[in-house]
This record gives sequence, structure tokens and C-alpha cells, in this order.
Amino acid sequence: MEAQRVVWPSRAKVDVETFDLPPVGDNEVLVATDCTLISPGTERAFLLGLPNAQGRYPSRPGYSNIGTVMAVGKAVKDWTVGDRVASTQGHTSHFIAAPNRLLKVPSADVPSEEMVFFNLGAIALQGVRKARIELGEGTLVLGQGLIGLLAVQLSKLSGAIPVIAADLTDSRLERSKSMGSDFALNPEDANFSKQLSDATNGDGPAVVIEATGHPDAVSTALDVAGQYARVVLLASTRGETPNVNFYRDVHKKGLVLYGAHNAIRPHQDSTPNFWTLADDSRLLLSLIAQKRFNVTPLISHRVPGKDAPKAYQLLMEWNPGLLGVVLQWNNA
Repeated sequence: MEAQRVVWPSRAKVDVETFDLPPVGDNEVLVATDCTLISPGTERAFLLGLPNAQGRYPSRPGYSNIGTVMAVGKAVKDWTVGDRVASTQGHTSHFIAAPNRLLKVPSADVPSEEMVFFNLGAIALQGVRKARIELGEGTLVLGQGLIGLLAVQLSKLSGAIPVIAADLTDSRLERSKSMGSDFALNPEDANFSKQLSDATNGDGPAVVIEATGHPDAVSTALDVAGQYARVVLLASTRGETPNVNFYRDVHKKGLVLYGAHNAIRPHQDSTPNFWTLADDSRLLLSLIAQKRFNVTPLISHRVPGKDAPKAYQLLMEWNPGLLGVVLQWNNA
């Protein structure tokens, strides 16, 4: 059968190509995609070839997919036609996969466009886990793009008090407040340092989560962190951070730095603060299904899959109002 998928033939170029799916094997499952979610920071960086994001072309992007099982191979057990599944498949209308690459969606009632946030939620969660937040610790999340907004909610669920959001865009700060941050501050405000001090009773945040990926924000994270704080580099930094004095900014303050790239995970077994992607993904699916993790306000654009080039054009223009871009394929 024929299917469609997003392809990047070259830098800053996006197409939707038609391709033929092979027959379903005995140990395989055929899935029709309901929707996929664009990962705005990572996909934009690799599409444009930004620093630390030089990929190869052609490339087929995407890693957040919710779909419905259409057919199963004769040797497949525990999966039936009609099951809704989550996977890390790319932006494609249909795909064939081994059953162990799929996760069951735990609720039939929650829309696929909400469940599709499971993977970006899991990416944010592995950074929040590394922070080892204790109940009552003040936590600052720098950057209120999609990953930062997810990290705010997960920090709050982990016991952070207060949860402090920071961003240069007032509209994103307003959204963050509406989604549960206790304080929403603009680092360019002349009173930012005082506001942050007041929010943390003069101690500074015990945890700082850098979620912008901007090199200068790393310096800000080190500067505003409280004594003995944990600083988590959640976003992939696109470029080098100049003028960091590690004696002054890290060593003398007793800071602990965590690199939190999603690829740095255990492959088999979860341990405290260090879970596998599958386990974090299952948790996020459950949190979304139980309405304990709110993603609906994060959907800023819904675009048919066939119009994906229009969605990526918006992404390349980097409008602050762009957050969660859902590509709709089947059953949308």
C-alpha cells in the first residue's frame, strides 16, 4: 500500500513524499498514524543545520507518533486491530513496526492530539528527574517554550515549591502562569534579581533547569543558581557559552551540573532518577490519560500532514506563539 511521510531533501527544504509499504511480516504490526508532534527546538535546529545539529540529508524527521493498529502478523500476540499505540516513529501516515517498538495507549477517551505529547514529556522528565527535586525546593525553569512548559508542570508534580518560570516573551510567561507556575519573571526586567530573591526567600533557587538551548542562558543559569544548587542543562545548547568562569560560577558556589540529553538513558532497567525511555513514556501516557498532566493549552497549531511544509515554514520563522505543532494524518 502507499503511504506518505515528511522528508527533508536538503537544508531548510521540506517535502511530503509518497512511498510503498512492504507486506506485513509475521512478527510485525501495521499502524495508521492518527497524529504526530513536531519537536520544535530539535527539528528546527537539524532542519537549519544549527551548531551541534548538523545532520545528513535527505532526512525523515519526527519521534512522537500516536496511531491505530490496522493489521497484525500471524505470529503477533497481545495486539489486535483497533488498538491505539504510541511510538517514536516519524511524521508518516502509516508504518510497519515490531510490537516491542510500540506502547499501548491506556485510555480510549483521551484524544490522540493530547497523547502525542508523551515523548516530549518524557524528554523533559528525564531532565527533571536528574535534578532530584525534594518537596519544598525552589525551582527555576529558564525558557517557556514547549520543553520549558512541560518541565514546569513536571517540576511541580515532583514537589518543587515555588516553581519559577522565566522567559523573555511576556505571552509565554502568561501561558506559564495559567498552567501553574508560581512566579513568571522576565530576565530583562530591571527587578529580575530582586524578584527571584524574594521568590526564594533570599536563597536563590535550589534547582535551575535550562530549557532554552541558548548559550547565553547557560551563563544566566549559573549566575542565578543558589548556593549548592543543581543546574540541569535540559535543552541541547546550540553553540558555545563564552566567558564562563568555572571557579567563580561553579566551583566557589558548590554547584552540580547535569547534562540531560535524552540519549543518556539506561537501555534496560530504570533506577532512581534514571529511568528508561519506555518507562518514562508509559508514565507520561498515564499522567495525560488521568488529566494530571495538562497538554491541551500547549497545542498552538494543527496542520494536516500533507501540508507539513507550511508547518515547518512557521517553525523556521520562529514565532514565539508557536509551541505544539500537531500534524494530523488519519482519524483526525
